[in-house]
Amino acid sequence: MPERLKKSLYEAELYRLQAELVKLQEWVRTERARLVVVFEGRDAAGKGSTIKRVTQYLNPRIASIVALPAPTEREQTEWYFQRYIRYLPAGGHIVLFDRSWYNRAGVEHVMGYCTKEEYSRFMHQCPLFERMLVEDGIMLRKYWFSVSDAEQQQRFKSRLDDPMRRWKLSTMDLESITRWEDYSRSKDAMFVHTDIPEAPWHVVESDDKRRARINMIAHLLSTIPYQKVKRPKIEIPSRPASQGYIRSPREMQTYVPDHAATLNRKHGHHGRSGKGHGSSGS
Repeated sequence: MPERLKKSLYEAELYRLQAELVKLQEWVRTERARLVVVFEGRDAAGKGSTIKRVTQYLNPRIASIVALPAPTEREQTEWYFQRYIRYLPAGGHIVLFDRSWYNRAGVEHVMGYCTKEEYSRFMHQCPLFERMLVEDGIMLRKYWFSVSDAEQQQRFKSRLDDPMRRWKLSTMDLESITRWEDYSRSKDAMFVHTDIPEAPWHVVESDDKRRARINMIAHLLSTIPYQKVKRPKIEIPSRPASQGYIRSPREMQTYVPDHAATLNRKHGHHGRSGKGHGSSGS
């Protein structure tokens, strides 16, 4: 296994790549392009944390994350791809799928949530569906995050011991441990049927989360012919002279209690005098 990426190198390169993602976003917006990025992989493989880094500086009105819950009773009667189609991007938008239609090839198949006929139909229709998306001009990128069984086990244990991340550990996650080989077989079969020239799978080795994030973002950027968009020059106007506005008395409004002040008192710090700061905000 390669040496883990040093934090200083990781942070510097991540910031550089995120700046490129902002350029990509502006290109998508001005060109009215449509970009779909599918994130798949085993539980605790690092998909969610990578998506956070991708979208950290992007405009949520342009780049949206789709993480669908279990289908409703109505959705279970629809064409399988129907619930995903409604989330596909319009011109000038990016959609990141935190798990996608590939649920049927993975968890639904392994856990018996779909019939053999539904599974076979998915394997037949999925390449056709994706070819239609690409043929219509959608840029489709698919990433599989690969993690070793030992690393996954360690991440599950860290979630169990961390109250801030305990919610990430579900009974389904624990089931994936005992069904490791079943998930491996389903992934292999999925690749055989859906790793197509028009929409190939790209595997991200993710035992080192820092390396995985850097590699995935760098690859995504390399696959799109984006260019820096020249933006109009913006100047902040001078503030006009006062027209006699008088701010309403503070006691007429309900303010959020100054919790920060209690921290200062608790730790013996003294606040600033407040000189030089504007006092007419509302």
